[in-house]
Amino acid sequence: MPSVYNWQLGRPMQYPYEQAAPKEQFAFVININRCIGCQTCTMACKSTWTFAKGQEHMWWTNVETKPYGGYPHHWDVRILDLLEQANPGAQRWTGKPGDDPHRPYGQFSGKTVFEAPQRVAQGSQPNLVLGYLPTDEEWNAPNRFEDHPPTGPSKPMDFGAGADLSGDKKHETWFYYLARLCNHCSYPACLAACPRNAIYKRPEDGIVLIDQQECRGYRKCVEACPYKKSMYRGTTRTSEKCIACYPRVEGNDPECGGAPMETRCMAACIGQVRMQGLVKVNPDATWIEDRHNPLYFLVHVAKVALPLYPQFGTEPNGYYIPPRWVPTKFLEQMFGPGVQTAVERYRNPDRELLAVLQLFRRSNQIIARYEIQEGRKVYQTSVNGRKFEMYDDTIIAYNRLGKEMFRTKVEEPVHVRPAAHANSI
Repeated sequence: MPSVYNWQLGRPMQYPYEQAAPKEQFAFVININRCIGCQTCTMACKSTWTFAKGQEHMWWTNVETKPYGGYPHHWDVRILDLLEQANPGAQRWTGKPGDDPHRPYGQFSGKTVFEAPQRVAQGSQPNLVLGYLPTDEEWNAPNRFEDHPPTGPSKPMDFGAGADLSGDKKHETWFYYLARLCNHCSYPACLAACPRNAIYKRPEDGIVLIDQQECRGYRKCVEACPYKKSMYRGTTRTSEKCIACYPRVEGNDPECGGAPMETRCMAACIGQVRMQGLVKVNPDATWIEDRHNPLYFLVHVAKVALPLYPQFGTEPNGYYIPPRWVPTKFLEQMFGPGVQTAVERYRNPDRELLAVLQLFRRSNQIIARYEIQEGRKVYQTSVNGRKFEMYDDTIIAYNRLGKEMFRTKVEEPVHVRPAAHANSI
């Protein structure tokens, strides 16, 4: 099996196809700290793409409550358990997170979904990807365990391999919302498993699509995707998945005059938790330095946005700013060893990070570049024993065409209505 480089794991890994990379890569960042679980993104996607017969169970994007929720049910616990069975006690990270773009989170020394099948192979023709097919019951209810918290770390609970919460006494009750869609991985498990070569990554933007003419509904992609974002449609006997609203990403929507637009789920978000973009990548899929691309800044400079389950090995292009109220060990299982740094920096953001956080959901266009105009100091305090200063900077966003999209300030303006109108009830 060929070897490819996975910068999220900090090492080469096995993958069924040779190393290849698109010209640019579709990616997104979701700030969990702001998500209110309103499901507006879920319904925006459903009403656009999956409202037809045979698509009733298809939720290409969904918001699930962690630690219990998931669609299909317990998808992450199931695959984590399979990986642990394939490599008992060895699914570990070594080294420490650093500034090396080829190894920002240290090195994962365990087995990925592409490497584990060799240890659990049955027969002479083992699967290329470790996975499982969810039962019909697991697909039934996308909102099961919604708003359902654990009883607290004082009563240790089983959330999957390596999730020991007993040492964290900060909160007795917690949960958070995890908004999910296809990660359009750099090394898609669905693509690796398809026996028909019906799945491909677009060379221009890395979006992963299924060729409906070639698909025969073997459901190998459903079985292989560790995030369970490839879904089978019984009425057509083919699989379908999120297409990243590629006509909008291409700039074909007349509303934006040729500039790339964000996807429906991103543009519909009322909690201002999402940002989507296109990043330039090297032939080994590492990101080319683009200092003023907001996604590059959040992932590689500020390091507050982390990949979802990087240990699966697919190099997902969906990144999350971890919630600051959740036990660290649980978050490290989900987002890798960079969690502590990400949470600390989000709790006490520097001047530039505070400005970039204002870019979320200010426009339905993709932000290609930002500039900051410095303003006066408006606030100073101490956060966790560290000095925090707030400046009323102005951040300016530009689209792919170089046109200014909007500008916004760090300090929200206060408007007082004139005395002729009531200011309170």
